[in-house]
Amino acid sequence: MSGFPKVENYFLPLNKIKATNLHFILNEKEVKPLPSEAETVLDYIRSVQNLKGTKIGCREGDCGACTILVGDLQDGSVRYRSMTSCLMPLVNAHGKHIVTVEGVNFPDRLNLVQQAMADSGATQCGFCTPGFVVSLAGYCLSNQDATKENAIAAIDGNICRCTGYKSIERATDIINEQLKGKNDPIEFVVKNKILPEYFSEIKEKLQQISEETKSLIEIIKRPEAANKFFVGGGTDLYVQRHGDMKEDNSFLFNRRELNFISKEKNTCFLGPAVTVSDLRTSEIITTAIPQFQNFSKLVSSTPIRNMATIAGNFVNASPIGDFSIFFLALDAQIELDSIEKKRTIPLRKFYKGYKQLDKTLDEIISRISFELPSKNTYLNFEKISKRTHLDIASVNTAICLNIENGIIQKAGLSAGGVGPIPMFLEKTSTYLQGKKINNDTISGAIETMKTEISPIGDVRGSAAYKTLLLEQLIKAHLMPLLNN
Repeated sequence: MSGFPKVENYFLPLNKIKATNLHFILNEKEVKPLPSEAETVLDYIRSVQNLKGTKIGCREGDCGACTILVGDLQDGSVRYRSMTSCLMPLVNAHGKHIVTVEGVNFPDRLNLVQQAMADSGATQCGFCTPGFVVSLAGYCLSNQDATKENAIAAIDGNICRCTGYKSIERATDIINEQLKGKNDPIEFVVKNKILPEYFSEIKEKLQQISEETKSLIEIIKRPEAANKFFVGGGTDLYVQRHGDMKEDNSFLFNRRELNFISKEKNTCFLGPAVTVSDLRTSEIITTAIPQFQNFSKLVSSTPIRNMATIAGNFVNASPIGDFSIFFLALDAQIELDSIEKKRTIPLRKFYKGYKQLDKTLDEIISRISFELPSKNTYLNFEKISKRTHLDIASVNTAICLNIENGIIQKAGLSAGGVGPIPMFLEKTSTYLQGKKINNDTISGAIETMKTEISPIGDVRGSAAYKTLLLEQLIKAHLMPLLNN
């Protein structure tokens, strides 16, 4: 595949990076920290750089108090996205512009976002306010249209415990009024004094660092993989194994050449470092799956979607991994690479047991592929959780049907939360093939489903409750097709 890296170019070992190898811009200044100075960007900006505006909250990416902006070069311009610094490995800041709340300040006055928050009474104790300010500053720097829906979506990863959200919503109305006519976002925010002038200089600085990186970073062949973690977004790894990550055993897995979305004929190919947000902004994905925006809104929050990688979701092997479930229904194939060999297996064969994978220690996912939906394809994703957003599923499920002349030619049904692994429901999928969609078919699919799931009771519900949820979600999949 054009531009696809050789296997020996994947990894940059953390304990082999020299002091000059880490190089990024923090607000207005360039920094070259030692990798050993901090484990995450949050620890570095607070403890080393003494920038205390970024707060320590949950350390799990849920509260948004530690939100920063991360700018990187994309197609000749700087793209900014909000991320939770508590889950961002320091090495993944290399070559980027890291913006804290101090970096959006003017020396003598409040910026537009801060003033809008103050005028709307949108802050009380103030602990969450820096995160809201940074997220909304990122919204000002984005290419999104200035709408209430987009503004509120920009802060869907920020939680306020004491003020109430209506005042914050009123602040977004003030901000949107000032964003009318926004075209080139960086030029616009600087010209209209919404954010500091130095933002206009970042592109050139990042280009210089990018050129320098080619000669500074030493790419080596794959090391022994035992006791190593391959870190992409880190959005779950840093939550589950935070202590282990301090051992300097992690390897940088956030290289630009591993982030690609392409297609050949009707097959889509994804790089392992593709994030959820990359999928949401991909013309290939949104054209083939117009409802993908709505599906992905059910997954986490904007800052986490900006960081979380699809390959990471697969390898994490959570029984309720949203995108594992989604791509199981699409019959995705994964390419596994090691020094010795390359092989391709169906995602549905990847999971052998709870957190057990058909993957050796020295293999990594190098590419993901799946057939793009056609005009005869029906694709749907459903999820039940205690909160609509920023929550893990009690049960989730996806279905992909190829229907011709009212008959199901091919079926893929997957479900999470009803077994020890993300499950492809093979018996139920086989049952659906060759049938018309009617009430008898729906009832038969539900009864077949019950023979191949094995839910357990936990904090998200009893086994009987989860079975009932999946039954209702299968109805949600199929009932809209009854009259078609």
